[in-house]
Amino acid sequence: MKPLLLGTAALCGALCAAASAQTLTPPPERISDAAIQADHRTYETAQERLRAINAGGRPLRDYHLAKAQCWLDVSVHEYSRNDRSAFPQASLGESSRLATGMEQRAALGWDTPLVNGAARLREDLWQRAAALRPHAGWACAAAKAACAEVELVHAGNEINQQQWRHAQPYVQIAEDLVADAEQAAAACVPPPPPPPPPVPPPPPVVEVRQARTLSASVVFNFDRHEARDIRPWSLLQLEELVAGVKRDGQSVTAIRLVGHADRLNGTGQADYNERLSSKRVTTVAALLQRLGLASSLISTGYKGDQQQVQACQARFKVRAELEECLLPNRRVEVLIETTVSPGPTAPRP
Repeated sequence: MKPLLLGTAALCGALCAAASAQTLTPPPERISDAAIQADHRTYETAQERLRAINAGGRPLRDYHLAKAQCWLDVSVHEYSRNDRSAFPQASLGESSRLATGMEQRAALGWDTPLVNGAARLREDLWQRAAALRPHAGWACAAAKAACAEVELVHAGNEINQQQWRHAQPYVQIAEDLVADAEQAAAACVPPPPPPPPPVPPPPPVVEVRQARTLSASVVFNFDRHEARDIRPWSLLQLEELVAGVKRDGQSVTAIRLVGHADRLNGTGQADYNERLSSKRVTTVAALLQRLGLASSLISTGYKGDQQQVQACQARFKVRAELEECLLPNRRVEVLIETTVSPGPTAPRP
């Protein structure tokens, strides 16, 4: 059953005259045209009363105005079906009660009484309708939720009088109204407020970075190239250099490794010292990677015995003394290019 529209008398038939009281003729006395016409005038007066409340500024989608209209509609509907129970008068009374409260601007609750002892059917629909009240889109769902509650009472009255076959259509109406109310609430939620305007970025910081070149010399035992053959103090010097780069926040931009050998030749092959210096470079490169420096930054070279830094021209009676004198020549030169920022400076105007 669709609600009776305000300002119309679609379900009332030809209701044309006005009456001041909103009380219907008792059922046993509804036996004359005059009595029925008087009841029609009562309904028309009730409808005019709700129309005036709307004209006074209360919107049609207001929960209590919509509920008053739906109570009036079901009363008219059952009266027209010759319902001789107390239901038409009780429904009209609920409509009148709500109208009085709205006219007096009184606080009206959410109660929907089970008039005429109506059964409370479909608790799930009652709960779904009530759950919409705190919804952000309640204003768009209120009228349908109100009428769904009234139709549930209507169905509860019918099941008492004529069982489920007569109650079923009104349960269906209530189901549809609750579903429509939920959809209306979801569609009514206002869009989120626009995001605040973006905060302007701070002025760019001019960072002046300074280039530095750090160096170390990694020396090896005679005719050796593996990591275990590096002199301990030499290894410590390299480790401290790398640790300082990391500690000071320096950025490594390039690493250059150049390998060398002393002038002694252990095999009699002319290119032996060149190959030996190359192996020493490979060992130091792997060591730097283990210390956390990227292999992609490393470039290498090897000189063999072409660049001696210690001549050792004196005559040594013991070969070991000569080898020790030539120690500085058995080296890998490590050059680490870095940049470091001394701190931001003020932006240029």
